Amino acid sequence: MPIYEYQATKANGGCGHCRSPFEVLQGMKEDPILVCPKCGGAVRKIISRCRAAVVEPSEAHRQVESRIKDYEASGMWSHAAELADKHSEKVKDRSLKIRALDNYKKAGYDADTLSKHADTINN
Repeated sequence: MPIYEYQATKANGGCGHCRSPFEVLQGMKEDPILVCPKCGGAVRKIISRCRAAVVEPSEAHRQVESRIKDYEASGMWSHAAELADKHSEKVKDRSLKIRALDNYKKAGYDADTLSKHADTINN
């Protein structure tokens, strides 16, 4: 359900609750509230800034991911592993480190060597 913000219709009217913006959790099809739940004064819905926490990967990260994917599709496991390994260190991405280890295994690297390397991701 979305969170809507409301505020008193008059700048100096209402109570301490509705003079500054307050939030109300409402369904999208619900009518807007018209009165403050605390004092009964008139309120209006206000347009608020978006507070979404969407994190987009950088263009450089997308390019590296694409190159890793291309190497994997071509069966170039050691190239994919090395690139994923280096990039995982740079961006501190544990899932990318695991992907690098999987690609190292597919490339035929020794399991003992990989287990020592894997210890670094568990610490």
